[in-house]
Amino acid sequence: MAKAQHEVRDVFGESRSVITNSELGELHYMRMIIKEALRLHPPGPLIPCMAREDCTVKGYDIPKGTNVYINIFAISRDPRYWINPEEFMPERFENNNVNYKGAYFQFIPFRAGRRQCPGIQFSSSITEMALANLFYHFH
Repeated sequence: MAKAQHEVRDVFGESRSVITNSELGELHYMRMIIKEALRLHPPGPLIPCMAREDCTVKGYDIPKGTNVYINIFAISRDPRYWINPEEFMPERFENNNVNYKGAYFQFIPFRAGRRQCPGIQFSSSITEMALANLFYHFH
């Protein structure tokens, strides 16, 4: 966490009393920390869905109207998608364009598609602002 604190203080300088969102885009390591925290602890670990039509998934017949739960918690810790999935390692997002907007199904803490959480942008902004202030003001 010292690396993130150093990044925040480098970007914002030493004499600020309040952090604003003007330079939040420059806090790359802090964003990696947020992504990693969301990967390990998704806000909605199970996503309820309903089958819109009859289908077969891995040999299981799923009739139209069946409630299905997608286990985001398990996907986020699947070793097929993540190296050392149980380890907190923000650097895994360093040279990686994976985001939580729903295009990468190994990382969908806010769901994906037309049922995606409408508050993604708001929660991202609030989380970045709060974390930047914590890193900046506390030792």
